[in-house]
Amino acid sequence: MLGVILAFPEKRWENYTIPVNGEPAVKLTEKRLLMSKRIDEVLTIVRKDKLKTYSLHVSNPVPVSARSKMEALLRALFDEPFFLVEGNMPLLMPFLVNYLIGLYYENEPEAVIPVWRDGSAEVFHAVYEPDALENAIRSATAEGYTSFSKVVEFLDYEPVSIEELAKRNPKVTMSFFRIKNSPDVRFAEEFLRENPL
Repeated sequence: MLGVILAFPEKRWENYTIPVNGEPAVKLTEKRLLMSKRIDEVLTIVRKDKLKTYSLHVSNPVPVSARSKMEALLRALFDEPFFLVEGNMPLLMPFLVNYLIGLYYENEPEAVIPVWRDGSAEVFHAVYEPDALENAIRSATAEGYTSFSKVVEFLDYEPVSIEELAKRNPKVTMSFFRIKNSPDVRFAEEFLRENPL
């Protein structure tokens, strides 16, 4: 399956090139995604004006001109199902990626999205069918939504309980960790030191 990293900052704190153990977070995210047995290739969606920067750090940057993450995904949509992750998630767990992709192939829903007990969905750690995602983004946009998290309202997706998975393997929750600041970097570095793959 295709792996897609979204490294498209909307907010000031979103820095996908912040160093973690001397490597940009987006590069670590790409490496960990490629460790998944079910991922064949990884593409990284980046701002067109940042192509030069990202081409130094990732294998296959896809430059896009857009105002938001939702618009960037719409402009860069692919022809095959894909696993989507955000570029600031360097603790991504390959075994979880494999599991979610397996569920997708088994049931073939429009998407497989991990969900927390409170109902919030991890939309940037999920498997998507491209036509369904395109329709969901267009519907969300037509309704006036600008946040990608709202696409779940327009998808017939298979929810996967994060807490249930964490009961079997507590490291599952680390896969959803996002780096936003220097304390997050220190936490990620410590975790990677104690839990090498």
